[in-house]
Amino acid sequence: MKQISPVILLAIILLGCSGKIEKKITRYVNPFLGTATLWEPEDLGYVRTWKQRTWGAEVFPGSSLPNAMVQLSPVTQFRSGTGYQYEDTVIYGFSHTNKGHWNLLHIPLLPFTGEIKPGNYASTFSHKNESAHPGYYQVFLKTYGIDVELTSTLRCGFHRYTYPKGADKKLIADMTRSNNHVKDWSIQKVDEYTFSGSQDAEGKIYFYAVSNYPVKDIRQEKDNKHEVSIVSFGENRKKDPLELRIGFSFVSIENAKMNLEKEMLHKSFNQVREEADSTWNKLLSNIKVSGGTEREKGIFYSTLYRSFLWPALRSDVNGDFTDARGEVVNKGFRYYTQPSFWDDYRNKLVLLGMISPDVTIDVVKSITDMGEKRGGYMPTFFHGDHASVFVAGTYLRGITDFDLERAYKLLLKNATAPGRGGRPYLNEYIERGWIAEKDTTNVPTWDEYKAAVTKTVEYAYDDYATALIAKKLGDKENYSLLMERSNNYKNLFDPSTGFWRGKIDNGNWIEDFDPYYPYFAYMYREANAWQSLFFAPHDPKGMIALYPSYKAVEQKLDSLFTEPWRGYEAHNMTGFIGNYCHGNQPGHSIPYTYYFIDRQEKAQCVLDSIMDRFYDMGAEKLAYSGMDDAGEMSAWYVFNAIGLYTYSPADPEYIISVPLFDEVKFSLGNGKEFTIRKEGKGKKIQQIRYGNETIKGWFIQHDQLAEGKELVITTE
Repeated sequence: MKQISPVILLAIILLGCSGKIEKKITRYVNPFLGTATLWEPEDLGYVRTWKQRTWGAEVFPGSSLPNAMVQLSPVTQFRSGTGYQYEDTVIYGFSHTNKGHWNLLHIPLLPFTGEIKPGNYASTFSHKNESAHPGYYQVFLKTYGIDVELTSTLRCGFHRYTYPKGADKKLIADMTRSNNHVKDWSIQKVDEYTFSGSQDAEGKIYFYAVSNYPVKDIRQEKDNKHEVSIVSFGENRKKDPLELRIGFSFVSIENAKMNLEKEMLHKSFNQVREEADSTWNKLLSNIKVSGGTEREKGIFYSTLYRSFLWPALRSDVNGDFTDARGEVVNKGFRYYTQPSFWDDYRNKLVLLGMISPDVTIDVVKSITDMGEKRGGYMPTFFHGDHASVFVAGTYLRGITDFDLERAYKLLLKNATAPGRGGRPYLNEYIERGWIAEKDTTNVPTWDEYKAAVTKTVEYAYDDYATALIAKKLGDKENYSLLMERSNNYKNLFDPSTGFWRGKIDNGNWIEDFDPYYPYFAYMYREANAWQSLFFAPHDPKGMIALYPSYKAVEQKLDSLFTEPWRGYEAHNMTGFIGNYCHGNQPGHSIPYTYYFIDRQEKAQCVLDSIMDRFYDMGAEKLAYSGMDDAGEMSAWYVFNAIGLYTYSPADPEYIISVPLFDEVKFSLGNGKEFTIRKEGKGKKIQQIRYGNETIKGWFIQHDQLAEGKELVITTE
């Protein structure tokens, strides 16, 4: 008798008790959302002239569990963000790691039959025969007539290939290719049903693959374009699908085998798929919404899903991992990749802590371990020093099961000791409280300079975050020093223009100043002057006071959202309201500035417009307005849809807005559930109540939410 899976058995029980099967939240998730690219001028904000496509959300549609080691997903082109672009028509393989930053894509595999050319083996496919669901992906390879199904566990991938009847069963392992330079690779037959190998490309990953068909041989084929490895299987008259269960490890083949044995080896494909669905359903059920449209629920749960894919696990089931020095160690915690601090410090890492505090704790332990082995500096990512914000915000929200003093030692060195591995240009920031930009003219958008304005204002906020930790640990001297430096954001404010503006080394303002012109790294990081307004989340009152009046601030904000984009073409700047660009993160907190000049309702108009316009764009309604950046863009939607936002993520508080949904039930990782309820249909907030108390101002503390009461937002 065939065994009934636990998931199906539970559904039968629910049916018997209630008369119907409870619908899962995972049904709302569309893993294809964000995979399309913007092409039309009305979406981009300009007319395309370049052959290169603009950046999409750069997300993948394949199978993964929350914060897993394995992301098993199709590759439609290498050297792209995630390897998958919805507009593409061919598939090169199915890779096992993914992020969305033009990296990873380890071990791409592609089933085939017949003969291939090593330099031209990709298969065509159609979206009409392609599907995806949390923990599952399916596609039909038209060139070879093979139906592919994929699912996964934390450290393992499961491939199921249905070949044409009687066809030879073969597999391409493109070991020389990933999104990174492949330094070394290996693949070999282990026994009758097993093969293994490794690939060294942004980390050396090992695999151990077990097939349900015998492995005949593994050979390499090469032409004048490319070299691939071919795995051939026996018993081709059998009709059963070819199944590959593959374990992975960043430590060794032995550990990859161990991971496979612990997580997948004796499970069926459907069992693994059902367990993946249940895992995602449990996570997504931490936030239950009612009211709103089906479209809004679809975007909401798709963005919530997308917020929990990075950072990624790097330790094995026994706790082993390869550390920053390349040594295999075991520290008793799960080791994760470094987060994408620029920009997920703004919101997503807070969301991670609210729902998965155990993961957050191990991420802090991981980056602390990295820092101690990389010269004593806490890791930074791309721009800024935002691990400080992450660590401070985590600890102050009551997630404290890590060594704060060890983390603080690294963060303090970042803030006070110039050196390789710490903050760039820290010497001049310490010396004068701002960073100088090069005295030059006619800078092209993509030229690389210091991004001095952005660094200065972000360092000031990072100083504030580190000061919060200093205060917690009783380091009064450094608390005073860092709090004083947190005012440095004021040093590059130009009152004559009302913009934050670059200075040259002698202290004079940069003369070639056009607030509409976008830069990749001259004065501003991936922004223009408009999009670099109003960043001092720790000191909004002081920031507002730089202007002569509330009216002046209001006029500046109104101009930001109404002054049209001047048609400049940039890969990573799309999705405009005036000159506000939602397609890149630097301005994501700007709309809330209206709150501090008593114009909250104007902020809500902007927030509602962003949520309505920028998350299912394009002809297929599958494009974001810009890059997701490992979940930041998605988490922005999640928070604003429920009526909360991490305006100052280092502080354990949330600014309150009008939620999309009538009611939200949010289960925190500590087991407490709080409710958010909306009364009224307007955009102007009249009253905020929590429990039996009226909230004064616009913020609610994390500790208050953790009490598990009801937050009522009354509007008109």
